[in-house]
Amino acid sequence: MNGYRFTLSGVNLEARGSGALYWEARKLLCVSDLHLGKAERIARRGGASLPPYETHDTLSRLDAELAATRAETVVCLGDTFDDREAVSSLSEQEQLWIARLQAGRRWVWIAGNHDPGPLDIGGTHLAELPLHPLLFRHIAQDTQSGEISGHYHPKARLSTKGGSITRPCFLIDDDRVILPAFGTYTGGLHAHDAVLSNLMREEALAVLTGPFPAPIPMPR
Repeated sequence: MNGYRFTLSGVNLEARGSGALYWEARKLLCVSDLHLGKAERIARRGGASLPPYETHDTLSRLDAELAATRAETVVCLGDTFDDREAVSSLSEQEQLWIARLQAGRRWVWIAGNHDPGPLDIGGTHLAELPLHPLLFRHIAQDTQSGEISGHYHPKARLSTKGGSITRPCFLIDDDRVILPAFGTYTGGLHAHDAVLSNLMREEALAVLTGPFPAPIPMPR
């Protein structure tokens, strides 16, 4: 998987085409907003029935990223589960799969708005994770620098000769990175939304995910 390399607060990072962020010097892989169990949660609350394969697909892609990077630390930036009950809805096979991914690694779950508080699923549970000079949290705060967050699921549209394509994207400026959602069923917020425009500096870049991630000026 190709990636776009950049620097935040003096730290060399890679925005990978999968939507994961890699910090090679610390062998740290960061993903955000997996929303595992979303199909089950929607059905449980009386919503539409969706094919219940998104947890398998999301874990497959995470497994592939761990194999490719050989990361020793994994940080999940919150909303890993679609709600707290979604944790207990995981099949035994899915629970064992997560346990296998965790084996031999430091694994940090950052609390999100969908899955606040400690969850009964191994690893370390934190509100945020400071790793100087960076800070990992779920929702960006406009007073912070060196911040890595998720929550907004940014996406951007790129014009092409044949029309346009829209993909999840990283948003990057000198103060922060906002990660795209890694989960299979998660939607996205357009980068030109006022919430994101107000958070990001004028010179911010959007890096679209996919086989060949490349930066474009953040759409406004």
